Amino acid sequence: MSLSHTAAEYMLSDALLPDPATSRAKGLRLELPSDRLLKFITVGLPLFLVSLAFAREFSAGSQISCFSPTNFTGKQSSYVDTACWDSLVHHGVDAEGHAITKSLWVLKVFPYSLLVVAVLMYLPYLLWRYAAVPALHSDLLFVIDELDKSYNRSVRLVQHMRKVQQDSEEPEQFWEEYERARRERYFEFPLLERYLTCKQHAHSLAFIYILRNILLLIFLAATCLYLIFLHLNIFFQDEFSCSIKTGLLRAEPHIPSLIPCKLVFFSVFQLISFSVGGVYVLLVPVVIYNALQLCQWDKGLLSVYEMLPAFDLLSRKMLTCPVNDLNVILLFLRANIAELTSFGRLNAVSALRETTANKEDIDTVIDFMTLLAGLEATKPKH
Repeated sequence: MSLSHTAAEYMLSDALLPDPATSRAKGLRLELPSDRLLKFITVGLPLFLVSLAFAREFSAGSQISCFSPTNFTGKQSSYVDTACWDSLVHHGVDAEGHAITKSLWVLKVFPYSLLVVAVLMYLPYLLWRYAAVPALHSDLLFVIDELDKSYNRSVRLVQHMRKVQQDSEEPEQFWEEYERARRERYFEFPLLERYLTCKQHAHSLAFIYILRNILLLIFLAATCLYLIFLHLNIFFQDEFSCSIKTGLLRAEPHIPSLIPCKLVFFSVFQLISFSVGGVYVLLVPVVIYNALQLCQWDKGLLSVYEMLPAFDLLSRKMLTCPVNDLNVILLFLRANIAELTSFGRLNAVSALRETTANKEDIDTVIDFMTLLAGLEATKPKH
């Protein structure tokens, strides 16, 4: 008997979680993996493509090639290229023979507009970082710490129960006292449960998270519409007619009225716009999925912790509308599951609990550890 008692003591001592060697504050992930991926793509893709466009511009030199008359000198041809690139206005004739002009200046600012797109895509991340991350960080630290502490309290309670049962001269009286303590909820550790219950009635984190995804959707849609506008109006015209008869050259008779020009970088800009627009369209369902995560509860994590005494946030149906701060905390707890040491222990106990024959005799982790310690309840638990 002493050998079994010693083994039970060692088992329960090993079940206690050690104090973390380092602070959890630096290891917490305050962005969901899908949100981090979205930030990397939406911000990094336009910056990467713009850098390629600028690199090509610096390496290739002039972005325009105009067909100057054969009698022009080299300096005159260079002047034509520069003047047409500065004006970037197409002169044409409509079906009725009237002269029309069409500005192509959007092509000149296209790389810079992608820089603006990258800045806009970064704004939702800044909103989340400065409006939600400080509160979320403190919530996660408190909840993770309390969940691990609740697990350790349960193990210490089992150790104490085992010692009391061994010292008790009447085992029947011990189990009656145990049943009365459970009915009167003496095993309750209410701080964490009440804290999580209060978070059900708070909506600041959920509002900021939804606003972040809405802003991201708006910016994605605006960028796609902008690219569609470019393709419908400008990105199918790589050649245009330029007029340099302005200023001092207006009265020069040897200068033609219109000079044909071709945009050298046109195909590159088309490829960039197609790449950005195609990727952003594919990211729209991901953003919608992220926002819809708040429409359902992640009950798997809390259900494992219901094995702890009096932690019945689910069984008492306290989970109401999922769009609240508690659901946001649960999402980030799932992302920081490596920091939650007690979850792995309880998950293993939960798996063993499912394979136990007498499931009606196991209600909490106290019951399970009591059975492991060699104690048997004389009365079935309800």
